[in-house]
Amino acid sequence: MNTIALVGNPNSGKTTLFNALTGTNQHVGNWPGVTVEKKEGTLNFNGKKYNIVDLPGTYSLGAYSEDEVVARDFIMKDNPDIVINVVDATNIERNLYLTTQLLEMGTKVIIALNMMDEAKEKNISIDTKKLSKELGVPVIATVASKKNGIEDLIKKAIDFMEKEEISQNKIDYGKDIDLEINKLKEVIENANLNTGYPSEWIAIKLLEGDEYISKIIDKNILNIAQKSSDTIAVAAMEPELIIVDKRYEFIGNIVNKAVKKPKEEVITKSDKIDKVLTHKWFGLPIFALIMLAVYQLTFAIGEDILQEGLVAGMEALTEAIEGFLININAPELLTAFITDGILGGVGAVVEFIPLIMVLYLLLGILEDSGYMARAAYVMDRIMRSVGLHGKTFISMLVGVGCNVPGIMATRTLDSKKDRMIAILINPFISCGARLPIYLVFISAFFPKHKALILFSIYAFGFLVAIIMGKIFSKTLFEGESSYFVMELPPYRIPTLKGTLLNMWDKVSSFLKRAGTVIFAVVTILWVLSVLPYGVEPYSEASILGKIGTFIAPIFKPAGFGTWQASVGLFAGIVAKEAVVATLGMVYAGVEEGAKLISAVQGAFTPLSAISFMAMTLLYTPCAAVIGTIKRETNSTKWAAFTAFYTFAIGWIVSVLIFQIGRLFGLS
Repeated sequence: MNTIALVGNPNSGKTTLFNALTGTNQHVGNWPGVTVEKKEGTLNFNGKKYNIVDLPGTYSLGAYSEDEVVARDFIMKDNPDIVINVVDATNIERNLYLTTQLLEMGTKVIIALNMMDEAKEKNISIDTKKLSKELGVPVIATVASKKNGIEDLIKKAIDFMEKEEISQNKIDYGKDIDLEINKLKEVIENANLNTGYPSEWIAIKLLEGDEYISKIIDKNILNIAQKSSDTIAVAAMEPELIIVDKRYEFIGNIVNKAVKKPKEEVITKSDKIDKVLTHKWFGLPIFALIMLAVYQLTFAIGEDILQEGLVAGMEALTEAIEGFLININAPELLTAFITDGILGGVGAVVEFIPLIMVLYLLLGILEDSGYMARAAYVMDRIMRSVGLHGKTFISMLVGVGCNVPGIMATRTLDSKKDRMIAILINPFISCGARLPIYLVFISAFFPKHKALILFSIYAFGFLVAIIMGKIFSKTLFEGESSYFVMELPPYRIPTLKGTLLNMWDKVSSFLKRAGTVIFAVVTILWVLSVLPYGVEPYSEASILGKIGTFIAPIFKPAGFGTWQASVGLFAGIVAKEAVVATLGMVYAGVEEGAKLISAVQGAFTPLSAISFMAMTLLYTPCAAVIGTIKRETNSTKWAAFTAFYTFAIGWIVSVLIFQIGRLFGLS
């Protein structure tokens, strides 16, 4: 099967194009050996199938982040049959910098000149034929969100793919640089290095001082490259700066010939909206109100409209299965395992799928509309005031879905200090797996203020993360803060297909965990809850009860020193969804819905419920997050540190909430 790779800057519409090409024929995984997210899909066209690979969004193909290395390695070592470079027509100069690096690689490239409708709105006129001629590669105008030009792009990509020779225009780096590139190229070829990279491209990278390439090149060649750099530096400036300069000169000449812009910049609708939404004083309160509205709608649509039907269905299914098992004289233990263990445990988690679907749908709409980029911009001033990089907030926003990709998103941070702090504080950001826990306790004790309580929990997680970030920046990772530069994409009307695919990606991940990890946890805990044989199931006398009883005193100062709550928190270290699943099982095998809420009301008070939710928000992240921290930091020490320090923070905060609450007469 032929492979087509998509590469482009963030916010260029690359993901929208990927969705348009692949539809639902896509899956997400990781690149072999690294934790960078990998999206692949299948394009069916004229009876043939093509493998589409969506590479990480990147502004360049240097070696400043793992994303960039993964993207360029896939292009050069995995040899896709063609690379579609998605270029934002409204920011063509900046986007073409990535194009110049693709041309240097000598790979087959076709340009998808995207967002042509937005360029038209800004009175930007682009001659695609002239642009194609100057670059030496095909250029197809597209509007991926409306599927305009997609078929032409596919046809041209397939035609260009089958051509044996390509005549892409080369960048002229100047006499001095070109001479040294040719010298180095000859030395590299004679050395017969097995790097998988073209010799001319290696020569350019060595002159640029690429650290990644320098590590895999013979020391003698590095010495020759250093002499070449010194020779150029004597005649002019540093070779790295000359190469960057020549790329921009190449881009400038092309833009002057093929692009016409208005003399005065057109003030767009996005600019007018941003005057309000990114206002110095009003931006943050507006962001808070928007998020509060999201949580309000989550309950209004997810719970009041969708959840009731699912709960009723689960109850009917449980009764039907229990009746069937009794009728066939199934063993009592098997009946208890299926009804109390599986349906009582896993079912308690599945019940909240409607709310999770609605929440991710609304967050997806905000993201696709371009507003989430504004949220990061609005938060930048606050982040900088506590010594954090503005981009840290972006990784925190990603963490709202799941802390694993949130931690992986820190790879875009250039400073090691910023990256380490961002990794260590990300577990405080409340992920989707914790949502069912909050929903049970909010429904049990705060039914009149659901949205406000949920909003407060998420906001509190961000606040704790920011405070700990400030502490870390002043203690463990002292150093200079870097600057935050971010492009704000224009506001767009989210596409239904793109939003639904994004939501399904999150929900399907939740369902997979419910059917695998949570099922396994519930099975093990159920066995422990009915052993040793002869004790009352789900009682304190069971093995599970004894484990919980041993742990419980730790949580007594926080107001929930019961063995059931302790076992639930213990299970949450494996997977946070397992907390609700465990509670659903250990409270005498209660089922989902009203029965679980009633059991929780009998075991907790409003104050201890708040304390418990604070603990689940802040304490040790799940095993998957700990594993990701170990891989991202390449250190067991930092993974262990995160596991212990987050537990300590969670315990201290929950104890303070409960004890201070009691001083004020709360219960």
